Amino acid sequence: MSAEPIVGLVVPNAEGNVPPEAYQLYPSGVRFISAGLGLRSLSPRGYDAVIDHIADVAKTLAAQGAAAIAVNGTSLTFYRGYAFHEQLKESVRAATGLPVSTMSSGVVDGLRALGVRRVAVGTAYIDEVNNRLRQFLADSGFEVLVLEGLGLEDFGAPGQVTEDDVLALGQRVYADAPDADGILISCGGLRTLEITRRLEEACGLPVVSSRPAALWAAVRLVGHSGYSPGYGRLLALGAPAEAARATP
Repeated sequence: MSAEPIVGLVVPNAEGNVPPEAYQLYPSGVRFISAGLGLRSLSPRGYDAVIDHIADVAKTLAAQGAAAIAVNGTSLTFYRGYAFHEQLKESVRAATGLPVSTMSSGVVDGLRALGVRRVAVGTAYIDEVNNRLRQFLADSGFEVLVLEGLGLEDFGAPGQVTEDDVLALGQRVYADAPDADGILISCGGLRTLEITRRLEEACGLPVVSSRPAALWAAVRLVGHSGYSPGYGRLLALGAPAEAARATP
């Protein structure tokens, strides 16, 4: 039997740990390694301090056997705009010779896979970052009906937000945009995995959030379907035939 393919995660935190959600969603069929950038704040100043190191960090993961690279950090990868985001992916591909995704491309691909065009958005970010996200989503083909941020700038602050607070944020943006096709919760530091289904059931809409979408997109680079039942509509896509037949 061949070894499981390895996904290399470039992560914003200095510790460089594999996010716990990775093996919660995908305990088999793929392995993960990671390396950190040392991002200190959720602001253009913080992003500027680390953005130029992404390709070099990705090269270290390629040297450790990664078969694909996923650059984590939603705001880190969208804050300079759509064109720069595409250039960033190309620079990492050129540096490593590997397929590449980012957390921003994960949420975009997730929204598209679910047929979402008109989106209600909740984020962890300050206004300046929110404005850049609004433009990035517009340039990616989405209509942003409402966007509300929590105003967080310290790098560790999103991790202190409770799951119930994230759920309430999602419900607020839905209430402000009932004509939306879907909900986006943006920021990889927000804990969304366990509340995605609750939010989908409460609002009747698909929900895409940063870290699950990034992992879904990352494993698909190495041939995994991305299917992981129990965590909302996006991760239920690509169900094996027998699981699909069993779903009412």
